[in-house]
Amino acid sequence: MKPQIRILLYSILFFLYLTSTHLLLSLGEILKTDPYITLGCGFVVLNLIYAFFALKWTPLLNVIYAIAIAVLALFLALKFTNLHLLLKYDPYQVKTAIFANAVFSIIFWEIIYQVKIRRK
Repeated sequence: MKPQIRILLYSILFFLYLTSTHLLLSLGEILKTDPYITLGCGFVVLNLIYAFFALKWTPLLNVIYAIAIAVLALFLALKFTNLHLLLKYDPYQVKTAIFANAVFSIIFWEIIYQVKIRRK
C-alpha cells in the first residue's frame, strides 16, 4: 500500500475516532453501561472495519488485532491522561484522552502494518 493511501486511511480513522467518541458515550448513557466498555466496544468495531477494508488479512488476524489495538490504545490513553501533562489546556483531560486514544491506535496500526510488510 502506498504511503499516501496509508496517510489518507489514517486520517480518516483519526477523524472517525474523534467524531465517534461523543456518539459512543451518548449510546452508553442510553444503554446505562460503563463508558469504558462502550468506548472499547465501539473502537473495536471501528478497528474491525479498518482491518477488513484496509489491511485485508485473514479474518482471525483482523479480529485479534482489532480487539488488541482497541484495548491497548484505550488503556494507554487513560494512563497518558493520568500524567496531567496538558492540564493547563484541557482541565478535565477529556480531549487529551480522546486524542491520545486516536494517536495510539494509529501508531499501533502502523506498527502492525510494518510487521506485515516485513514478514512477506
